[in-house]
Amino acid sequence: QVQLVESGGGLVQAGGSLRLSCRASGRTFSFSSFPLGWFRQAPGKEREFVTGINWSGGSTYYADSVKGRFTILRDNAKNTVYLQMNSLKSEDTAVYSCVARAYGRSLYTEWSDYHYWGQGTQVTVSS
Repeated sequence: QVQLVESGGGLVQAGGSLRLSCRASGRTFSFSSFPLGWFRQAPGKEREFVTGINWSGGSTYYADSVKGRFTILRDNAKNTVYLQMNSLKSEDTAVYSCVARAYGRSLYTEWSDYHYWGQGTQVTVSS
């Protein structure tokens, strides 16, 4: 099993930045082959895909709502994936969860595509 733990959430003013981290532990010997991603869920709304990165880190993809403002990065040596969030807006307020898939070479945008899910970290953007 793989455990994912997010950190870095908090309260920030609109226009500000935050960096979320998600560290994997457990059976992480093949972490470098995991597709990874971030989802978010705002109060009263459906969970939505935010961004994903392929196993090599060479391909990233983003929801239109965050494109140009958010960046996903991975550090395989640290078994960690990051979400750099800039120019934050009030509508970015949500619980952000990282996800990992044990294998695959495609792009994955559905929660059910993944095999491991973190508990989430709250991001609140004040306007």
